[in-house]
Amino acid sequence: MDDEQAIDKAERKRGSGVKHVYDVLRTDILNMALPPGSPIDEIHLAERFAMSRTPIREALVRLASDGLVTTLPNRSTVVSNIDFLNLHTFFDAMTLMYRVTTRLAAQYHVPTDLEIIRKHQADFTRAVEARDALEMIATNREFHAAIAEAGRNPYFTTLFCRLLDEGRRILRFYYRSFNDSLPRQYVTEHEDMISAIAARDIDACDRIASAHADQIVRQIQAMIARDERVTIPL
Repeated sequence: MDDEQAIDKAERKRGSGVKHVYDVLRTDILNMALPPGSPIDEIHLAERFAMSRTPIREALVRLASDGLVTTLPNRSTVVSNIDFLNLHTFFDAMTLMYRVTTRLAAQYHVPTDLEIIRKHQADFTRAVEARDALEMIATNREFHAAIAEAGRNPYFTTLFCRLLDEGRRILRFYYRSFNDSLPRQYVTEHEDMISAIAARDIDACDRIASAHADQIVRQIQAMIARDERVTIPL
C-alpha cells in the first residue's frame, strides 16, 4: 500500500469514527439520556469510544451546528439547554409544518408513499403497545418525515425534519405526561391522517394535523407547568 492509499484509508476510518460518535451522542442527547446542561468531557469520550480526541472534536462541531451542544467561554462543552421561555416559537413552527406537509402529501403522494407511511405507523403502533417511549419518539419522527417526503417539497422536508429532531427532547415530556402509556385516540389520529391523505382531502388533512399538533402542545405545556412540589412538615 503506497502513502496515498494509506492516507485515504486513514481518512475513511476517521470519518466513520466521527459519524459513529456523532450518531451515538446525538441519540443520547435527543432521547434525554444526556440531559440539558450535562457536561461533555472529551477525555472521557475518547476513552469510551477508544479513539483519539480529534474525531471526538469533529463530532462535537457537528453537534454544535445542530444546536445540540454548546461551547462555553471557558472552552468546555455542555448539552444545549432547552429554551422553555421561547418554546411557543417552536410550537408555532411545528404546528405550521404539521399542517403544510400533511396538506402537500394529500396533493402529491403516490401509492408507494402511502406504503412507507403505513409501515412507519405500524412501527409506531407497536412501540405504543410496548410502552417504549424512546421507540415511540423515533417512529413518530419517521412517520411525519415520510409524510413530508410525500409532499414533494425538499425545503419543507428539511425544515420539518430538523424541527422533528429538535422536538424529540420535548416530545419526551409528552410521553412522560402519560407515564409512557399513550391513549389510543392519539394513535388513531395518525390513522385518520393517513386516510385523509389517501383520499386527497386537503381540508381534512389540515384539520386533523392542526388538532394533532394542538393536543401535543397543550399536553406538553400542562406537563411543564405542573406544580410537583411536595409539602414537607416542619
